[in-house]
Amino acid sequence: MPKITRDSVRVPADVPAAMRETFVDNYMKATRGTGRLMLFACDQKIEHLNDDFYGEGIAADDASPLHLFEIGSKGTIGILAGQRGLIAQYAADYPEINYLVKMNSKTHLVKTSQEDPYSPQLHGLESVLDLIENDVNVVGIGYTIYLGSEFEASMMTEAAQLIADAHSVGLLVVLWIYPRGKAVTDEKDPHLIAGAAGAACCIGADFVKVNPPKGTEAGSSAILLQEATKAAGRTGLVCAGGSTVDAEVFLNQLWEQIHIGGATGNATGRNLHQRPLDEAVRLTKAISAITLGDAGLPEAVAVFNGEKDFTI
Repeated sequence: MPKITRDSVRVPADVPAAMRETFVDNYMKATRGTGRLMLFACDQKIEHLNDDFYGEGIAADDASPLHLFEIGSKGTIGILAGQRGLIAQYAADYPEINYLVKMNSKTHLVKTSQEDPYSPQLHGLESVLDLIENDVNVVGIGYTIYLGSEFEASMMTEAAQLIADAHSVGLLVVLWIYPRGKAVTDEKDPHLIAGAAGAACCIGADFVKVNPPKGTEAGSSAILLQEATKAAGRTGLVCAGGSTVDAEVFLNQLWEQIHIGGATGNATGRNLHQRPLDEAVRLTKAISAITLGDAGLPEAVAVFNGEKDFTI
């Protein structure tokens, strides 16, 4: 099992001396003392409205936001990422969860063919600090940038300032960066994804969430991901989980992303919350067995099947 010490946490130079221990506290919480991130993405209720939470093939549990917090509480995760209001509604009942506040969001109703994507900042950092003052266990913030959009400059400016402000109070920052817009012909191009990862490093993010590249004749998705993990430098890279697939297929993809592609963890949403609670909890443990426990695929599958347990 990978383990890090507090002294081995690399604190960015823009974190003030008085906030360095707070940053280390938040980093150790978010990564569960491993240096790897297991992010449970719960921001799709704005991003995809109710499409991901109700309908054929989706567990009835998922119709209520409570399902997200039950998974986060009963499962094994690093952080639960969601909008400030969502967290504010439920966090008092789930104080043990590590939270990451998503600072911007947009719906999927306006398509790229109509207008390039822009995800506006919903509120300032002060409202996040208010949650912390009210004993909500917030360890960081998140922000989405659509590179290639005609609005990318506005999103990059907002993200850069948020990172500076968040680091000034010892909070982590995870950027979601997706190339998207009329200027982008292939969102899954490995070279373009690597560019997004490098941009996250230059803006100062602690972690970046990207889509896994599309495999080509030049190599599998995991092999092609290596360019992005190298471009990310000291910014940890995690891949979006995407649409729900068979659990063993998903776990194999995750193992390859970490052990072949060099990813620093995972970011999983639909593959967890679209399942019934018991199944979703077992999958969090299987994912964490790989991400946080360095387990192989057979062991992780055994955890998912309930044949063995994983705790950290």
